[in-house]
Amino acid sequence: MTAVGQAFAMVFEPYTLMVMVLASLYGLFVGAVPGLTATMATALLVPVTFFMAPIPAIAAIVTATAMAIFSGDIPGCLLRIPGTPASAAYTDEAFAMTKKGQAEVALGAGLVFSAVGGLFGTVVLIVAAPALAEFATRFSSFEYFWLVLLGLTCAVFITSDRPVKGLITLFLGLLVACVGLGNPAGFPRFTFGNTEMMGGIGMISMMIGMFAIAELIRFVVDTSPPPELVVENVGNVLAGQWALAKKYPKQILRGSVLGTAVGALPGAGADIAAWMSYAMSKKFSKEPEKFGTGHVEGIVESGAANNSALAGAWIPALVFGIPGDSITAIVIGVLYMKNMNPGPSLFTTHPQNIYAVFLLFILANIIMIPLGILCIKAARRILKVPRNLLMPIILMFCIVGTFAINNSLFEVGVMLVAGVIAYVLEENRFPIAPAILGVVLGGMLEENFITSMIKADGNMLAFVGRPIAATLAAVTLLLWFTPVATGWLRRRNVAAPA
Repeated sequence: MTAVGQAFAMVFEPYTLMVMVLASLYGLFVGAVPGLTATMATALLVPVTFFMAPIPAIAAIVTATAMAIFSGDIPGCLLRIPGTPASAAYTDEAFAMTKKGQAEVALGAGLVFSAVGGLFGTVVLIVAAPALAEFATRFSSFEYFWLVLLGLTCAVFITSDRPVKGLITLFLGLLVACVGLGNPAGFPRFTFGNTEMMGGIGMISMMIGMFAIAELIRFVVDTSPPPELVVENVGNVLAGQWALAKKYPKQILRGSVLGTAVGALPGAGADIAAWMSYAMSKKFSKEPEKFGTGHVEGIVESGAANNSALAGAWIPALVFGIPGDSITAIVIGVLYMKNMNPGPSLFTTHPQNIYAVFLLFILANIIMIPLGILCIKAARRILKVPRNLLMPIILMFCIVGTFAINNSLFEVGVMLVAGVIAYVLEENRFPIAPAILGVVLGGMLEENFITSMIKADGNMLAFVGRPIAATLAAVTLLLWFTPVATGWLRRRNVAAPA
């Protein structure tokens, strides 16, 4: 049987399909409850995937995240509270449409064009990932060093409007990556004599803490009363969507392309893609004055961007082991756990698994439409679930799931401490994404640096001695020094006499 045939057999196996349906319902529910993010949904799924084969495990994550990104639109439209950060960009627009009696148009646009954007991103993933994997076979430790450094740099400058704060959280993540024996010298670092820390800080338990526990703490300290629904019922959400597709084809394509490109940038993700796409939609619109008053154009473009970013984020994750966002940072941990180590060799040694991932993305975006319609119809019941009942249940799942990783209370302690730290950082407007990237890529950065230094016998010029390495180095250094140079020129122009 060919690799493609094996992939079809693995994906369309009854067990995998059942997992996809259950994960879809779970993702739709989590996304529709304000405060529960797609990343949190992924983190809570990880302990469950321990007991699954590789393809069903990936299927659960792909479908749950795709559904959660879409269903975040529902509370944003009906309550003016975005269910996920990716929905925040056009929440005011959707809520304004709801007040005008057009809730079904706003929700339908979010659903249909999220699926379209997701399918576009999947096509790019199918085309770009194998080509990049073939290109990546030419990479040595020098190229990987600069590539990781470029990824960390992008995480700081793209995910934060405060690069200094992003740099601080990045170094915090790199510090956590240094803990334990997992370094080229095999020397115990920052263990303080604790044998539990010899193996390092568990990435999965830390991420569950940073995304789930931090949200639980945020709920506990939030004293605002629960909002009321604006509408009683939502009509036919598919009515008029074909007319919107014919009216805004450029916007759909532009949002899908931008979303995929932004998703592929390390540390960016669907929320940044949605904000950028909404801003671009307003800038190039023929009716910019209508934005903010209940105009569907921005929702069409941003909806396409946020789901296309999900597939885009998998491109660097599968090819280079560099996560495009916090979701794929967790996915990389799952891939290693399932012996599907990311990198070019994955495309040659296990091509059936890669084809299966492609099929999972296509299937997830197709079933999003019928299941999304059901979720919209059930929106009132989902949004009426008392959060003071839901949050203790989530806390219980966090503790049980984290303990199950290594049957260790130490992992539970890591989760709780990480949650408190993440909450404090976010309350002081420090971005979390650079810290996650630092933890995931810190070991890779150090390993490639040490390997390169041994190869070069200490000669630093060897780091730019190969064409690809020199190009990556130039781009990285340009990103470093451009803000410094522009700031210096600005201060010089201000200080210059008139």
